[in-house]
Amino acid sequence: MKVAVAQVDAAVGNVEKNIKRHIAATKKAVAKKADIIVFPELSLTGYSVRDLNWDVAVNLSDPSILKDLLKLSKSITIIAGGVEERKNFGLYNSAFVLEDGKVYSGHRKIYPPTYGMFEEMRYFSQGTEVRNFNSKHGKLGILICEDLWHLSLPYILASDGADVIITIAASPTRISGSAENLPSATINSEHHKTYARLLSSYIVFCNRVGIEDGVNFWGGSEVVDPSGEIIASAKLFDEDLIFADLHEDAVRRARRLSRHFVDESLDFTIDQLRRVRESRKRGCLMR
Repeated sequence: MKVAVAQVDAAVGNVEKNIKRHIAATKKAVAKKADIIVFPELSLTGYSVRDLNWDVAVNLSDPSILKDLLKLSKSITIIAGGVEERKNFGLYNSAFVLEDGKVYSGHRKIYPPTYGMFEEMRYFSQGTEVRNFNSKHGKLGILICEDLWHLSLPYILASDGADVIITIAASPTRISGSAENLPSATINSEHHKTYARLLSSYIVFCNRVGIEDGVNFWGGSEVVDPSGEIIASAKLFDEDLIFADLHEDAVRRARRLSRHFVDESLDFTIDQLRRVRESRKRGCLMR
């Protein structure tokens, strides 16, 4: 399949304006015959929504505000970030999947950070499960920003059959550097290449750009193949739309050349994690 990665800016609280930006990028992706287009974390709302979260939330029982994107989803699968209101009225930092005229909750962020400059747990509840989204294009693993920094989540998704792990992000520039040598971009890219090699899977990373409440988002979106090679990369600090062709044969080749992921034992891992959990409960030190 062909994936489009839409590295866009977002206006805080202005869902209608953000949707217009989504529509423009999606039409370009359709013209290029892309099968899926991916937008950044909270692309529909802006990142620093804070107390606006109730006003910009989408309840899947009434997704009427997304009607124009839903029409486009009959031609292309759309993954976008937004605020989701569940039936219990809890609010989540979510990845919406729009496909064939319907909208789904593809993932609710498991680890909303609240440290340093981040305060997401003040405004969002934590997701309670991680599982692949069964798209018409196959099993898609979807994570949101901080989630990719937790080893267990991409491991679970790949173990459950995802050959493509998509992460939508709003990663700010927290480490200084130049446009040619930005440590944040280098660190994240090494991170993606490592996951791709260890899980023998594609990694699709979509990060936003722009300045919001004094915070600068660096972009640098990229697609990494199962051998750890970058096959598409976006600009730093500027909006961009990149494309990559994903091939099942690349996953097959990676797993034939090196069987480490194919030979991974879930039973062993589960047994050892149970042992570790019990040891922690007893307060015992490992010997």
